[in-house]
Amino acid sequence: MKKVFFGFFIFIFLSVGQCFADEGFALRDYDGIELAKGTFIPVISTQEISTQYCDVGTVVKFIAISDLYLNDTNIIPQNTEFFGYIEKINEPVVATNASMIIKVSKIRFIDGFELPMRGYIYVNNNIIIGGELTPPATYEKKPSFRQGFKTTNGYVPGATRQPGVHKVIASGANLLIVLTGPLYVTHTVNN
Repeated sequence: MKKVFFGFFIFIFLSVGQCFADEGFALRDYDGIELAKGTFIPVISTQEISTQYCDVGTVVKFIAISDLYLNDTNIIPQNTEFFGYIEKINEPVVATNASMIIKVSKIRFIDGFELPMRGYIYVNNNIIIGGELTPPATYEKKPSFRQGFKTTNGYVPGATRQPGVHKVIASGANLLIVLTGPLYVTHTVNN
C-alpha cells in the first residue's frame, strides 16, 4: 500500500511540476548569496556586557553599523540585528584579567526575516575578549653590567603580579563579528 501511495505522490508531483514548466511561469532565479567564512561584519553592542555580572548563556544583541555590499547587492543592511550568547567566561585571577567568548548565532534583517549563522565577536586578532596579563605588583633592583663601563642599577618586574580585573564591553562599543562558517543569505531587503 505504501508503494502505491508513494508512486501516486510522485506522479502528482511530476504532473504539477510539468504544468508549471509548460505554462512558462517566471520562477525567481535567485539562489542566494554566500558570505565566505572569515568575513568581518562591523557592529555595535546594544548593552553593557561584563564578566562580573553576566553568566554563561546570557543573550546579547548587536546592530550592524553600515551596509555590507557584495558587488551591487546590499547583503546586510544597516540596523540589521545579530543575536548571540556568552559561550565561555573565565574569572579574573592573580596575574590574569577576566575573559569571555561571545558566539553569534542568529541574524534578523530589518524586515523581521531571520537566518541562523555561525560567528564570534572578534577583538585583537582573537575571539577571546580580555585575558591580558596584569602589571607587576613589585619591581626588583638589579645591577646592569656594561663592557668597559661601570655598573648601573635597573629595575625589573618582580615575581608577583597584581590581581586581575573584570572585562567590560560598553554599550555602543564598536566590534567586529567574524564568520566561522559560510552564511547563505537567501533574503535581501529592497529599500
